[in-house]
Amino acid sequence: MAVAGTTRRSGWALCAAWALALAGAACSSEATLVAVGDEEVIEEVTFAPSLNIDLASMTRLPSGVYIKDLAVGSPEGEALALGMRADVHFTGWLRTGVQFTQGDHSFLMGNSEVILGFEQGLMGMRKGGTRLMIIPPALAWGAQGASSVPPGAIVIFEADLTSVNP
Repeated sequence: MAVAGTTRRSGWALCAAWALALAGAACSSEATLVAVGDEEVIEEVTFAPSLNIDLASMTRLPSGVYIKDLAVGSPEGEALALGMRADVHFTGWLRTGVQFTQGDHSFLMGNSEVILGFEQGLMGMRKGGTRLMIIPPALAWGAQGASSVPPGAIVIFEADLTSVNP
Protein backbone atom coordinates (compact mmCIF):
# COMPACT_ATOMS: atom_id res chain seq x y z
CA MET A 1 0.00 0.00 0.00
CA ALA A 2 1.45 3.37 -0.96
CA VAL A 3 1.01 6.70 0.76
CA ALA A 4 -0.50 9.48 -1.31
CA GLY A 5 1.28 12.76 -1.95
CA THR A 6 -0.20 16.22 -1.94
CA THR A 7 -0.70 18.67 -4.77
CA ARG A 8 -0.22 22.44 -4.69
CA ARG A 9 -2.69 24.68 -6.51
CA SER A 10 -2.57 28.34 -7.47
CA GLY A 11 -4.96 30.82 -5.86
CA TRP A 12 -7.06 30.92 -9.03
CA ALA A 13 -7.32 27.12 -9.14
CA LEU A 14 -8.38 27.04 -5.49
CA CYS A 15 -11.15 29.58 -6.13
CA ALA A 16 -12.34 27.65 -9.18
CA ALA A 17 -12.31 24.34 -7.29
CA TRP A 18 -14.36 25.79 -4.42
CA ALA A 19 -16.83 27.40 -6.82
CA LEU A 20 -17.35 24.10 -8.62
CA ALA A 21 -17.68 22.24 -5.31
CA LEU A 22 -20.28 24.72 -4.04
CA ALA A 23 -22.22 24.61 -7.31
CA GLY A 24 -22.21 20.81 -7.27
CA ALA A 25 -23.33 20.68 -3.64
CA ALA A 26 -26.19 23.07 -4.38
CA CYS A 27 -27.43 20.80 -7.18
CA SER A 28 -27.21 17.53 -5.26
CA SER A 29 -29.15 16.07 -2.34
CA GLU A 30 -26.15 13.94 -1.28
CA ALA A 31 -22.72 15.21 -0.25
CA THR A 32 -20.19 14.17 -2.87
CA LEU A 33 -16.60 15.11 -3.67
CA VAL A 34 -16.32 18.54 -2.09
CA ALA A 35 -12.69 19.16 -1.21
CA VAL A 36 -10.08 20.95 -3.26
CA GLY A 37 -8.56 18.39 -5.59
CA ASP A 38 -11.79 16.35 -5.63
CA GLU A 39 -11.00 14.56 -2.37
CA GLU A 40 -13.89 13.53 -0.16
CA VAL A 41 -14.13 15.18 3.27
CA ILE A 42 -15.12 12.87 6.12
CA GLU A 43 -17.33 15.41 7.88
CA GLU A 44 -19.17 16.33 4.65
CA VAL A 45 -20.12 12.99 3.09
CA THR A 46 -22.92 10.52 3.62
CA PHE A 47 -21.88 7.02 4.70
CA ALA A 48 -23.85 3.93 3.66
CA PRO A 49 -26.27 2.91 6.44
CA SER A 50 -24.78 -0.62 6.38
CA LEU A 51 -21.51 0.80 7.77
CA ASN A 52 -23.18 2.11 10.95
CA ILE A 53 -20.88 5.15 11.03
CA ASP A 54 -21.56 7.66 13.81
CA LEU A 55 -18.77 10.25 13.78
CA ALA A 56 -19.99 11.69 17.10
CA SER A 57 -19.11 8.39 18.81
CA MET A 58 -15.61 8.27 17.34
CA THR A 59 -12.31 9.94 18.25
CA ARG A 60 -10.76 12.25 15.66
CA LEU A 61 -6.97 12.06 15.68
CA PRO A 62 -4.98 15.25 14.89
CA SER A 63 -4.26 13.83 11.42
CA GLY A 64 -7.98 13.61 10.61
CA VAL A 65 -8.28 9.82 10.99
CA TYR A 66 -11.35 8.78 13.01
CA ILE A 67 -11.11 5.73 15.30
CA LYS A 68 -13.44 3.74 17.52
CA ASP A 69 -12.53 0.67 19.57
CA LEU A 70 -15.12 -2.03 18.99
CA ALA A 71 -13.24 -4.40 21.33
CA VAL A 72 -10.37 -3.42 23.62
CA GLY A 73 -7.41 -5.78 23.51
CA SER A 74 -5.69 -7.56 26.36
CA PRO A 75 -4.30 -5.32 29.12
CA GLU A 76 -1.23 -7.58 29.20
CA GLY A 77 1.40 -6.95 26.60
CA GLU A 78 2.57 -3.81 24.92
CA ALA A 79 0.50 -1.26 23.07
CA LEU A 80 1.31 -1.15 19.35
CA ALA A 81 3.96 1.48 18.56
CA LEU A 82 6.41 2.40 15.81
CA GLY A 83 9.05 -0.26 15.19
CA MET A 84 6.80 -3.14 16.27
CA ARG A 85 5.48 -5.88 14.00
CA ALA A 86 1.69 -5.96 13.73
CA ASP A 87 -0.38 -8.89 12.48
CA VAL A 88 -3.89 -7.80 11.53
CA HIS A 89 -7.04 -9.24 10.01
CA PHE A 90 -8.90 -6.44 8.22
CA THR A 91 -11.81 -5.52 6.00
CA GLY A 92 -11.94 -2.30 3.98
CA TRP A 93 -14.93 -0.45 2.53
CA LEU A 94 -15.63 2.68 0.54
CA ARG A 95 -18.12 5.12 2.11
CA THR A 96 -20.76 3.72 -0.26
CA GLY A 97 -20.60 0.41 1.62
CA VAL A 98 -18.73 -1.40 -1.17
CA GLN A 99 -16.11 -3.74 0.29
CA PHE A 100 -12.82 -3.38 -1.59
CA THR A 101 -10.50 -5.60 0.43
CA GLN A 102 -10.26 -8.19 3.16
CA GLY A 103 -7.40 -10.27 4.45
CA ASP A 104 -4.52 -10.75 6.83
CA HIS A 105 -1.33 -8.73 6.79
CA SER A 106 1.86 -8.62 8.84
CA PHE A 107 3.93 -5.44 8.71
CA LEU A 108 6.47 -3.35 10.60
CA MET A 109 4.95 -0.15 12.00
CA GLY A 110 6.66 2.96 10.58
CA ASN A 111 8.18 1.14 7.62
CA SER A 112 5.73 2.48 4.96
CA GLU A 113 4.38 -1.00 4.24
CA VAL A 114 0.75 0.15 4.56
CA ILE A 115 -1.04 3.45 4.01
CA LEU A 116 -0.18 6.05 6.64
CA GLY A 117 -3.76 6.41 7.92
CA PHE A 118 -3.92 2.66 8.62
CA GLU A 119 -0.78 2.86 10.78
CA GLN A 120 -2.03 5.94 12.59
CA GLY A 121 -5.38 4.28 13.25
CA LEU A 122 -3.75 1.19 14.75
CA MET A 123 -1.34 3.01 17.08
CA GLY A 124 -1.89 2.17 20.74
CA MET A 125 -3.99 -0.94 20.10
CA ARG A 126 -3.32 -4.13 22.04
CA LYS A 127 -3.45 -7.75 20.91
CA GLY A 128 -7.04 -8.94 20.62
CA GLY A 129 -8.45 -5.47 19.98
CA THR A 130 -10.76 -4.51 17.12
CA ARG A 131 -10.85 -0.96 15.80
CA LEU A 132 -12.97 0.88 13.25
CA MET A 133 -11.02 3.53 11.31
CA ILE A 134 -12.14 6.17 8.83
CA ILE A 135 -9.18 7.39 6.81
CA PRO A 136 -9.18 10.61 4.75
CA PRO A 137 -7.91 10.40 1.16
CA ALA A 138 -4.62 12.19 1.88
CA LEU A 139 -3.67 9.40 4.32
CA ALA A 140 -4.98 6.62 2.06
CA TRP A 141 -4.48 6.51 -1.72
CA GLY A 142 -5.13 10.21 -2.38
CA ALA A 143 -5.68 11.64 -5.83
CA GLN A 144 -4.29 8.60 -7.65
CA GLY A 145 -6.56 6.03 -6.01
CA ALA A 146 -5.77 2.31 -6.18
CA SER A 147 -7.08 -0.67 -8.13
CA SER A 148 -10.40 -0.84 -6.22
CA VAL A 149 -10.32 2.61 -4.61
CA PRO A 150 -11.39 5.64 -6.67
CA PRO A 151 -9.20 8.75 -6.66
CA GLY A 152 -9.93 11.03 -3.70
CA ALA A 153 -11.87 8.37 -1.76
CA ILE A 154 -12.31 8.02 1.98
CA VAL A 155 -11.67 4.45 3.14
CA ILE A 156 -13.09 2.66 6.17
CA PHE A 157 -11.33 -0.26 7.84
CA GLU A 158 -12.22 -2.62 10.63
CA ALA A 159 -9.03 -4.23 11.91
CA ASP A 160 -8.42 -7.00 14.43
CA LEU A 161 -4.94 -6.91 15.95
CA THR A 162 -4.05 -10.59 16.20
CA SER A 163 -0.41 -10.23 17.25
CA VAL A 164 2.07 -7.59 18.40
CA ASN A 165 5.81 -8.29 18.35
CA PRO A 166 8.29 -5.74 19.74
